Amino acid sequence: MSQNTTSKQAILAALGHSSINQLNQKPDLSGLKSTRFLQTDLIKRFEKGLNSVTGELIYPDNGNSIDILKGNVAQLISQGMQVISLVDGIEGNQLMPTQPHDLKHIDYAIIQARFAVAENGAIWVDSEQLNGKNVNTHRVLPFICENLVIVLNKDNIIATMHDAPAKMHLHAGDFGTFIAGPSKTADIEQALVVGAHGAFSLKVYLV
Repeated sequence: MSQNTTSKQAILAALGHSSINQLNQKPDLSGLKSTRFLQTDLIKRFEKGLNSVTGELIYPDNGNSIDILKGNVAQLISQGMQVISLVDGIEGNQLMPTQPHDLKHIDYAIIQARFAVAENGAIWVDSEQLNGKNVNTHRVLPFICENLVIVLNKDNIIATMHDAPAKMHLHAGDFGTFIAGPSKTADIEQALVVGAHGAFSLKVYLV
């Protein structure tokens, strides 16, 4: 190193020869095969994963979770709660506003999920679910509401995140996200706080 070479130039030169600038082939995941589970096992694993992220699964033995949801929604509305529903057959008492900021008063949002992952309780929602009932829905809805309710088909639970890409169908301009429980943070004094910057609760009704 010459006397005229500064430390900054030396660092930049070293970075220029590092592997960070080399194109690496993507790993071959074709050999990964998801572990096969019975549907009942997937539901149990999903419930465990959902509980681990402070979510709650509603799945009665008789399978009438939609009837339970309808009754719960009617009770919420009678209590003066503001409810928006994007699920067919479930009626709220609020319509989708034109501006996303007008959703700040929504107590409960009810949406449909495309699929969920058993191993960690993550739930995939995309533009198709958020545009239910032929409404151009604001993608902020699941995150600005006070409480989130998701309706999930029990046949749409997959085992691991390795199975997820095959289920994700996004086109240019589409929106998609995994939702793993309600909002939470443990940054403050390492104490878990739920609802710090989003929904205070998440309930999943399995149908």
